[in-house]
Amino acid sequence: MATPPETTWASVHSAAELGAFLRHVRESRGLSQEELADELGIDRRYVYQIEAGTPTLYTRRLFGLLRLLDVRMEVHAR
Repeated sequence: MATPPETTWASVHSAAELGAFLRHVRESRGLSQEELADELGIDRRYVYQIEAGTPTLYTRRLFGLLRLLDVRMEVHAR
């Protein structure tokens, strides 16, 4: 995978914000959802659901835990 020209940072507070960040990074690297899914060995629909921020039991619990503990999640792409 190609590296974007600059580092991209985001502070995420929800599955939707994380999905939007991941979509931005994927697109900046010129990858389609299908290409990314193939690299990961998963179905393209799963990539779509992640990028759409579709709530799952895991993400609800994860972001609930972060809120309760007053923990901030920052992500970056190199």
